[in-house]
Amino acid sequence: MTTAVVVGSGPNGLAAALTLAAAGVQVRVIEAADAVGGGVRSAELTVPGLVHDECSGFHPFATDSPFARAFDLAGAGLTWRWAEHELAHPLDGGGGAVLSRSVAATAAGLGDDGRSWQRLFGPLVERFGTISEELLQPVLHVPRHPLHLARFGAYAATPATLLARRWQGEEARALFGGVAAHAYRPLDHPFSSAAGIALTAAAHAYGWPVAEGGSRAIADAILTRAREYGVLVETGRRVESLDELGQADLVLLDTAPGAAARIIGDRLPGRVRRAYTAYRHGPAASKVDYAVVGGVPWTYEPARAAGTLHLGGTLAEMTAAEADTNAGRMPARPFVLVGQQWLADPTRSVGDLHPLYAYAHVPHGYDGPDDPVVDAITARIEQYAPGFHDRIVATFVRSAAGMAEHNVNYVGGDIATGATHVRRLVFGPRVGLSPYATGVAGVYLCSAATPPGAGAHGMPGHLAAQQALAGLG
Repeated sequence: MTTAVVVGSGPNGLAAALTLAAAGVQVRVIEAADAVGGGVRSAELTVPGLVHDECSGFHPFATDSPFARAFDLAGAGLTWRWAEHELAHPLDGGGGAVLSRSVAATAAGLGDDGRSWQRLFGPLVERFGTISEELLQPVLHVPRHPLHLARFGAYAATPATLLARRWQGEEARALFGGVAAHAYRPLDHPFSSAAGIALTAAAHAYGWPVAEGGSRAIADAILTRAREYGVLVETGRRVESLDELGQADLVLLDTAPGAAARIIGDRLPGRVRRAYTAYRHGPAASKVDYAVVGGVPWTYEPARAAGTLHLGGTLAEMTAAEADTNAGRMPARPFVLVGQQWLADPTRSVGDLHPLYAYAHVPHGYDGPDDPVVDAITARIEQYAPGFHDRIVATFVRSAAGMAEHNVNYVGGDIATGATHVRRLVFGPRVGLSPYATGVAGVYLCSAATPPGAGAHGMPGHLAAQQALAGLG
């Protein structure tokens, strides 16, 4: 029987293991941490009973990916939940903008900019089923729907600050800019609209759901299916070399490229080694989890029913903050993302005590004191929700350095496993026809460093495993 070892048990490593096992391969997964899941782990970080997502909290592309459909994760116990609104972006003065599943409802809340919002996102959402199939593949592929992809690509290539000029009001500009900021890329650079277009269209098409019981439910569902095919999992063991893995026919590495280079060692071709060791990581996240009594008293009323909030102020403010972050400077007022997962999934709360999720964009490898970052995140929330500080019962802080320690793939606190520059978007971690092949027979990279990138959709692992199977045959 063909054998395989998968190193790393994030959603991509587990997806790779399941894909291989379903094809008849005998698979073993080795995980350095004491628990599987990587970026989709959840835990009681503040108060017993409160479930906090440790990294990935919202999953717009995971509900209907080719991988999820192929293995019926819903039948393995994975249940998706949605808040009333997908996203709110409060502004000073008590105003703001809200993004709902309905394009029309979102447009109606944007006043004179509503028609332009409808013209941009309406056609994309109508075709998003086919567009998402193209997005969840390597960029270098023969598209099945080239016209749909071309329309998306024309918008995606535009700097976010330029695309936002189609709207006159600050509400629409800020709403779009906050979504574009998910890419951790300067908002005035080419292709900085890509994340904004993709994630906004996904919010309208699929929503930004949470997994009932915490993001760990995603890993649990994949693992349930994998064990049905006999996959074995070993935790608490760090792999340092291919020599430790025995005579496996296939090795798939759910690791950052630098770690892959260390594990493969001298077998790695020189040009691939140079690419992996020079691989650029992006800015980092510093995260605070709160236990909050009675929720957050947002001044902007729709924010009280939104699963996600972007606290970045105006488009100009976000552009300045992201420029600082990418230049290695800690912003005085960083961009902050807040998650109110309990609104969609009340099982995460204990009575009127709720888990609040928040992280700030900070420079790569930020090693400054934690207190100013925590204070900045708390102040950002207090700015739009006066009285928030008085509702805090407990906090749990994970700095950029803590993120890297918690998950070794998050080098320097980079939770996206790589800077979102154009070359990475097109080729992955190295220039070549295959982003998954390492140049060593039977050894493949399957982490979020490979296309289609970060997320809990499992597609890098699924696609890498498919290529590994094709290489066998």
